[in-house]
Amino acid sequence: MRRDVVIIGAGPAGLLLAHLLKAEGIDCVVLERQTGPYVLSRIRAGVLEQVTVGLMERLGLDARMKAEGLPHDGFNLADGERLIRIDIKALTGKQVMVYGQTELTRDLMEAAAPRGVEVIYEAANVALHEVAGDAPYVTYTKDGAEQRVEARFVIGCDGFHGPSRKAVPASVARSFERVYPFGWLGILADVPPCNHELIYANHDRGFALASQRSNTRSRYYIDVPVTAKVEDWSDERIWDELSVRLGPEAAAHITRGPSIEKSIAPLRSFVFEPMRYGSLLLCGDSAHIVPPTGAKGLNLAASDVHYAAEALTAFFKKNDNDRVAAYSETALARVWKAERFSWSLTKLMHRFPEDGEFERRIQMAELDYIASSEAAQRSIAENYVGLPL
Repeated sequence: MRRDVVIIGAGPAGLLLAHLLKAEGIDCVVLERQTGPYVLSRIRAGVLEQVTVGLMERLGLDARMKAEGLPHDGFNLADGERLIRIDIKALTGKQVMVYGQTELTRDLMEAAAPRGVEVIYEAANVALHEVAGDAPYVTYTKDGAEQRVEARFVIGCDGFHGPSRKAVPASVARSFERVYPFGWLGILADVPPCNHELIYANHDRGFALASQRSNTRSRYYIDVPVTAKVEDWSDERIWDELSVRLGPEAAAHITRGPSIEKSIAPLRSFVFEPMRYGSLLLCGDSAHIVPPTGAKGLNLAASDVHYAAEALTAFFKKNDNDRVAAYSETALARVWKAERFSWSLTKLMHRFPEDGEFERRIQMAELDYIASSEAAQRSIAENYVGLPL
């Protein structure tokens, strides 16, 4: 098999890139080791920046998102007693869209076949070869037989544990990582949200987040030690903890209900450099991870895809290699700014084991400053809604 581009991974980043390339007439194929239903079963966040929304609009795949998604003009920080609203619409002129990552992936997946986007699921043992040069190829196993795809470029959209990043030699690779001493215990329930906008809460007992998937489905989180086990947290215990940590105003509007999903997500900050090696480009979680504080993960992958699609389109349509050559530097500039924001918001809203009373007072002073300073709120709003490409 011969294609212009091989994309590894059929999550939202891989599918989004495949649609953008197909729309430009660039021949590509997506290889995914899991089944389609498995990909859709993964529960992820869903606060979309304008960059991500704009890409879906450009593809004409925004109808369901516009019909079912929830545009948000702001969000809230809480200090245990009050809500500090960050009015992103007034401060930036922009909104974010609450629309589950699973639903965005579904839109891309269902449109693939009608639009001629080729996706091969259950592609096992994917391996990348000769990516340093101009004639890379990828091998995989399907139905017991080994297959080979030759291409001009390979794009790794296969997540933190995929094979793409491993194809970059250690002699040229650098990685930067911060592993956090807590995880987020999440509960998904078919109950109305306690607030029409998100609430990030810093309480003496720990962090909490009130989020939503729709007007009838809510997603809540609390931070727990990395050693915590889901089975030790009954629904009732989680609801009790949320009612304390989110503060009295939010607690008064919490509707309790049985969980339909519970899980603990570990938190880490991770960046891999370079994001291009020869004919290999990395996008999304294969190159970087952010803590979910601030909802940058999917949106950062979307900005990578934007840069990659522009670079590949210039290469194939204009014989211009400059954007491919600059891809890593261009993408990393935005990656590090998003990492900074996610880290700073995580540091502000969580209690770290090594923190004492001094650090706690600093957090409270910072939240008080934010509450009283339009300049501070504007900075937060600009980062939350997404920095320019």
